[in-house]
Amino acid sequence: MTAARVAVVGGGPVGLACAIEARMAGFGVMVIEPRVGVIDKACGEGLMPGAIPALARLGVSPRGYPLRGVEYRDGRRSVQHRFAAGNALGVRRTTLHAALLARAQELGVDFVADRVDGIAQSADQVRLHAAGGATLIGDWALAADGLHSNVARLLGLHLPTPRARRRYGLRKHFAIEPWSDLIEIHWTRLGEIYVTPTADGMVGLALLTRQGIGFDDALAASPELADRVRGAEAVSELRGAGPFRQNTRARTSGRVLLVGDASGYVDALTGEGIRMGVAQARAAVAAVASGEAGGYEKEWREVTRDFRRLTGALVGLAMSPARRFIVPVSHAAPGIFDSAVERLAR
Repeated sequence: MTAARVAVVGGGPVGLACAIEARMAGFGVMVIEPRVGVIDKACGEGLMPGAIPALARLGVSPRGYPLRGVEYRDGRRSVQHRFAAGNALGVRRTTLHAALLARAQELGVDFVADRVDGIAQSADQVRLHAAGGATLIGDWALAADGLHSNVARLLGLHLPTPRARRRYGLRKHFAIEPWSDLIEIHWTRLGEIYVTPTADGMVGLALLTRQGIGFDDALAASPELADRVRGAEAVSELRGAGPFRQNTRARTSGRVLLVGDASGYVDALTGEGIRMGVAQARAAVAAVASGEAGGYEKEWREVTRDFRRLTGALVGLAMSPARRFIVPVSHAAPGIFDSAVERLAR
């Protein structure tokens, strides 16, 4: 039997942010994650300006490629916004995870290589049953086990997503020198393709689209971008993620708090996953420190309000016949485009 003041379920970036926050608050912490070491997954790999100081506060400053803004392109028009809040950063997912993992280890976080498949609670503790047979006990549990959170399902907090609203992501890297210091978003008839330089000599392409659309087909729908990477060596395997939209009926159940994608997610379109997750981790640990979970629900809504509203509206447009007007309207009304991007960049 293993015990800690705070048990974190999930060892991805948000789970590690929870663990670091909890250790910085003076709590004993264990992270329960079946995969050992650095974990790769499909990701746009752009840290928006607001994420960088949030990570630095945790003692994490990953190496990456400075990005000065966002550009929407549709093959005929483009519109740019330069961040007023400071640069964003293109960072390989593995680089970010390695930096967070090293910091958590430095702070003395314990790690359990297992998977949680059962939960029981009392008035003062959470008992987590691990697939390997062990019982893991925490005064509190923070569930950061991703889009398809097993903990949310075990607690009855997960809500199904209508099939018509499901979107997916695919990601691949190419060995090519970055040609821009902007995050390019190419809007095509098949989906959106994010272009993010992640290090010298490497560019990541992330496709957001409906189920059944292949990466190569989507790339061909943007002749400009296809020409850019033609002949470049692919330096990572194709990875997928989704469906993105995940809903939960609540973010807390007794002494268990859902954090990051596990708590509910709209879409990857605005690139806010890491910043949102780190902010939620801070709010969750503050709730643990107060001894009351109730305040976390209110804080979660405050932290995610702009993300949920703006991303939800944009995804709604992206999945409607109006998607073809997104770049033309943004080009014609750059002030609205600037305002929306800057709100999400904070």
